[in-house]
Amino acid sequence: MASTHPPSGGGAADTSPASNRAGRVEAHGIDHIPDGERQGRPRELFAVWAAANVNYLGLVVGGVLILMGLSLWQALLVCVVGNLFWVLVGILAVSGPASGTPSEVVMRAMFGVRGNRVNIAVTGWALCICYIALNLAAAAVAGFSLVEKAGVEANTGVRAAVIVVISAITLAISVYGHATIVKLYLPITLLLTGAFAIIGFEVLRRARWDYTPAEPLEGTALWAALLIGVTLIASGPLSYTNSADFSRYLRRTTSPAAVAGWTTLGGFLPGVVVTFLGSLAATAIDMAEPQAALESILPGWFVPVFPFVLILSTIAINAMSAYSSGLALQAMGVRIRRSLSVIVDGVLAAALTTYALFVSNFLDSVSNMLQLTVVLLGPSTAIYATDILLRRNRYDGPGLTDTTEEGPYWYSSGVNWAGFAALVAGTAAATLCVDTLPYTGPVARAIGLDLSLPVGMTLAAVVYALTARSYKAPGTRAPEAPKTSVNPGAPRAPRAPEADAENAV
Repeated sequence: MASTHPPSGGGAADTSPASNRAGRVEAHGIDHIPDGERQGRPRELFAVWAAANVNYLGLVVGGVLILMGLSLWQALLVCVVGNLFWVLVGILAVSGPASGTPSEVVMRAMFGVRGNRVNIAVTGWALCICYIALNLAAAAVAGFSLVEKAGVEANTGVRAAVIVVISAITLAISVYGHATIVKLYLPITLLLTGAFAIIGFEVLRRARWDYTPAEPLEGTALWAALLIGVTLIASGPLSYTNSADFSRYLRRTTSPAAVAGWTTLGGFLPGVVVTFLGSLAATAIDMAEPQAALESILPGWFVPVFPFVLILSTIAINAMSAYSSGLALQAMGVRIRRSLSVIVDGVLAAALTTYALFVSNFLDSVSNMLQLTVVLLGPSTAIYATDILLRRNRYDGPGLTDTTEEGPYWYSSGVNWAGFAALVAGTAAATLCVDTLPYTGPVARAIGLDLSLPVGMTLAAVVYALTARSYKAPGTRAPEAPKTSVNPGAPRAPRAPEADAENAV
């Protein structure tokens, strides 16, 4: 049954089942997905997330851990701990089937209809554009190398053309949407896995398993490097507060454990392997110039293929980010079709890429941006996960798309102040504790450690849990499965508002 609530700005919904087939531009945008159009299996999420995480940026970050002065086994510990944050991405994904809406809409439950526009503009849309630009820069560097191998001088015009071509391919996948991503990402995962297996074989042949830096880190310096390393790795999964975007097409009755499990595994397993592979490589070659260094150890026949692999891996991750950035722009209240919003975001990301490549140092840009984004993404993720636990993952999907004052998630003048209090508190605390090249907070300066990740997330979760439990939103309701049902895929009957008042934020 299609939602009777008006869409909240953006493309009109195409309610035909064919609208979710690969090859047609997805038109649902941020609308609620009716139960009759839900399909797929949770295991499909593994390939979606794995394709996005068998990527060049993971190799680069893994190499940075060794460049920071960590030993190989300390780097492995950091890779595992940092990638454990994929568990949170899996938890956020369970809200997709429960609500039938993307994360950008689910977060109206935490911030209110109007308040979420501000939240999405900062923690969703703007940061998403930055991540697209960062990955596009990595792909563009590989593209520049490719054209030079073909005997073409990589002057400014050629470089601009390379950026445009890679952006166009990425945006084409994003415009066609969810079904195209699901269909393409299994073969992409297999291709990338095969290519990275070749890279891994050459790295393992040369890796120094007993590697320790000439001057091992000790005391505060060691803890500082470990914490910064975990933050760099964790920034990857924390950037995916949009995981419900890719699970919302699953049936409402889909097991939450299966959704969380396949999403987590799809990010965690390749995340650990690829980042640790980068660390192993750094024990044998100088990863300060990662692409050139890796090419120096690859077999001759694979060297021309290597740039294509890097480009494909970044296209895979960027297509997902661009897809979600389009949804974020709609969730901000901008009345624009999702396909057009993706193009707008792509143009902005390409402009930022130009800055990253021609003005700033690439490795510095990577490290500094990943650390700074955690200041916002950590608290935002913690609030989202806490809300799912408080509500026991019960969301009123059609109600989330209702942007009128009568809607169940309007709260006070369209704002849920509990969510904003938690986000401000968590972000402020993280800002005091962050330690990066462009900015060091006073707490980090005083103790010599970057505690922005644990402090920001913990404080945001605690503040939200305390304030949300006392914040009542009259009219908020959550779907409840009927005690007996002939059709397990049928919509759940909503409970009376009074019945669930204690579960409302």
